[in-house]
Amino acid sequence: MTQAPPPSLLPYEHWAGRALRAVVVDALEHAAREGLPGEHHFYISFRTDHPGTIIPGHLKVRYPQEMTIVLQHRFWDLAVDRAAQRFSVGLSFAGVPAMLSVPFGAMTAFQDPHAQFGLRFDPDLELEAPQEEQAAAEPAPAPTTTEDEPPATPQVVSLDAFRRKRD
Repeated sequence: MTQAPPPSLLPYEHWAGRALRAVVVDALEHAAREGLPGEHHFYISFRTDHPGTIIPGHLKVRYPQEMTIVLQHRFWDLAVDRAAQRFSVGLSFAGVPAMLSVPFGAMTAFQDPHAQFGLRFDPDLELEAPQEEQAAAEPAPAPTTTEDEPPATPQVVSLDAFRRKRD
């Protein structure tokens, strides 16, 4: 019977994850600076519930835990901020423009199908933004709605008054 190796006292898995995320950061920086050459395009999956992830409310409702974005033909303002450990990008969802800001630690997968290259990650909570930065990066509150528009926040209606009471 063979014995399992002793647990490491060094965080090799964390270091490897950080190094692999650096490959994605390099790819995003290249795309921000030069654009995407040829048929290259990126699929990036990330945790929407990760601390510091900033996405519009309608996307948060639709993707409460994880979402995948595609950077190919129609994206804008791609920016990588190594100091803040995040990237931001403008994308259109059903014709509605939106800005997303994603901590590197929230990424769960990266893929460039043209290059047949892909990586998977566990969300890294050690890379989350400090609370002060998160508060400063929060989007401004949505303007109040008119009668023609649905309310920005869901309304809860109790149906108890309309239920038939059984004797």
